[in-house]
Amino acid sequence: MILPTRCETKASCTLTGLCAGLDLPTSGHVCLNGIALDEIGEDERARVRNQLVGFVFQSFQLIPTLTALENVTVPMELRGDRRARQQGLELLERVGLAGRVSHLPTQLSGGEQQRVALARAFINKPLVLFADEPTGNLDAETSRSVIDIMLELNSDSGTTLVLVTHDPEVACLTEKTIRLRNGEMVQDGA
Repeated sequence: MILPTRCETKASCTLTGLCAGLDLPTSGHVCLNGIALDEIGEDERARVRNQLVGFVFQSFQLIPTLTALENVTVPMELRGDRRARQQGLELLERVGLAGRVSHLPTQLSGGEQQRVALARAFINKPLVLFADEPTGNLDAETSRSVIDIMLELNSDSGTTLVLVTHDPEVACLTEKTIRLRNGEMVQDGA
């Protein structure tokens, strides 16, 4: 859990992008599961991200022309995994959207869209899930529901969760919180 102060938003986004292999460092090295992300090409980093990393964004990042089920299964479809549909249906049921599998994103509420994004993030059973302000666009009640689902999926899967938030109520739900202050990581609690 990374809890940036308001002025640290850019630093937390940069840190998340570096850790996930979306960005490259100007100096130093970034390793994920023993793989030096800064020493491999973009195609290989994309493969590593697809196999080891899940993402949840504040803006959901759903493909507007795909149904909820199709959005969830994209990562598995990219790998050619034939179990994509079945696992997508199971995850949508777990996040309470079994009756919405054929709906497009525009037909879903913000909370439903974020739950689709959560199901998509967990479909490949990632080693690490990066969630950048996953409740930033949601009301308090929906935010708590989404966080509860995320923590439940996290607990069940054993995935490491790196959650960026400004919300201290969300931060207190995690096992470990790291604060960013003046661009530096400051561990608050373990």
